[in-house]
Amino acid sequence: MATVSPLSDLLPAFTFSYLLVVCRIGVAVALLPGLGEAELPASTKVAVALAVSALLWPTLESRLPPPPAEPALAAWQVTGECLIGLWLGLLARTIAVSFAMAAQYLGLLLGLSSAVLFDPSFGSAGTALTRLMGLGAVMVLFASGLHVLPIAALAGSYRVFPAGAGLPSEVAADSVVAAVAASIALAFALAGPFVIAAVVFQLALGLLSRLVPQMQVFFVALPLQLVAGLALLSALAGTMTSVWLDAVRALLNGLPGL
Repeated sequence: MATVSPLSDLLPAFTFSYLLVVCRIGVAVALLPGLGEAELPASTKVAVALAVSALLWPTLESRLPPPPAEPALAAWQVTGECLIGLWLGLLARTIAVSFAMAAQYLGLLLGLSSAVLFDPSFGSAGTALTRLMGLGAVMVLFASGLHVLPIAALAGSYRVFPAGAGLPSEVAADSVVAAVAASIALAFALAGPFVIAAVVFQLALGLLSRLVPQMQVFFVALPLQLVAGLALLSALAGTMTSVWLDAVRALLNGLPGL
């Protein structure tokens, strides 16, 4: 006849396994695009992390290790889960921040570098255009459903990186470098038309200053640069968003666990 363990014996195992899931999911949620935005209250992030962990825990419970006898080993397992969540969240955040990074370049090219405000995405002051396009990127992620991909990667990461096994540092470092390079390359690609337009505009101003030395080129150039830049942005905004969305979808589908 099978014996059933008392609740006092089962509770520590369940608590520890759920703690491991919360560590990986919770740290990742604090960084995920859309869910980890600085505008969201900390209580909301905690509630989302606990809810997602509660949904995933029943399916992952058989893969989670039992509570170890040594406190040091338990602390090492918890730290490893936090590092894996930090790594996965950082990968997704680095990929998604490329749109705001491109907007930072555009703000400098369009002459909006003096109109700055605090941008929580970068932790420092940024242009108003950067803030606008950064919030727009979050809306596009939710509208397209791409915010689900990092969560699916977290659920699938337990197949690739078992709980309690720790984070492979070499794989993590290579993937972070690749994500940063892809994000910067995507940001430069989105800002490419504006770079070309800015070079042509500056060359035209230089030629104008030679032909008409008496003209105050700076006072003429600044409003023209702003109006022409915003007109070009309005014409290319849809294309830029579509290109960014396709690139981010491909990069997020490459997250570990998918």
